[in-house]
Amino acid sequence: MQRLALALASLLAASPLAALAADYRSPYSVKFTFPLEELTGDLTKGPRSDWKDSASVPFREWFLPANAARWGYRGPGAKHYDAPPGASTKSPDWARQRVIATGLGLVGYTYQHHHVPYWEPPADWPRDATQKTPPGKGLDCSNFTAFVYNLALGIKPTGDVRKQAELTEVPGPGPNRTSPVQRIELPERFEDYARTLLTGDLLFIKNTSGALSHVVLWVGAIGRSPDGVSLILDSTGAGNFDSHGNEIPDGVQLRAFKPNSWYCRQASHILRIIPAGPAKGI
Repeated sequence: MQRLALALASLLAASPLAALAADYRSPYSVKFTFPLEELTGDLTKGPRSDWKDSASVPFREWFLPANAARWGYRGPGAKHYDAPPGASTKSPDWARQRVIATGLGLVGYTYQHHHVPYWEPPADWPRDATQKTPPGKGLDCSNFTAFVYNLALGIKPTGDVRKQAELTEVPGPGPNRTSPVQRIELPERFEDYARTLLTGDLLFIKNTSGALSHVVLWVGAIGRSPDGVSLILDSTGAGNFDSHGNEIPDGVQLRAFKPNSWYCRQASHILRIIPAGPAKGI
């Protein structure tokens, strides 16, 4: 049993942005049913812990001027991680909780149109005219969900939110494999969301024009909030307020899923990458 504070202390210890998470005190937490070391030990030591090895090109090439026109503001693409050692013997519940634990390790990273959270364009790099937050390290919504699944399980969805929303299969675990993706329609009643979605499911959101524009990770039964509401984990802009009335910073944070929230009012559908059921392996 572990609280979010312990998760952040462990997962962010080696992160370049560890200090950012300390500026905002979230009233929300996560209570895992697996020991944190079992969920994330290889993320804090070993090959997966080296943030400089997270892209599809070596770190020495990240800031080469020749790549400015090639990549633009988004920077290098993410590498495709192998499946974590021993994952084939683990339960789906372990895989779902590992996804959330991995995502919590990125809390504090800002909302950026990047593929890799550790990428920060130099001052003379091309800018993204649609980027509303100041330049820095971080991820946008669909690159966040894609990176988390990739780092956690070696499953690599596209970072394009509209294409991600239509996936029927996804690369991984590891290169040269694919896994099926199940589409689940929304429940008719708000009360049934908590029974329909499972931890780690992807919930897609439409903008006011009806186009797919956002995706979140469903935290589910392991989430804890002062008012008992369900939690999500996502990367988005500022303007959301927590249960204490404090504004939640932009970027990767835990947020509440309430019946009057944009998340609920504009919800589109659910994608399930980790299958339900007691079977071992991913």
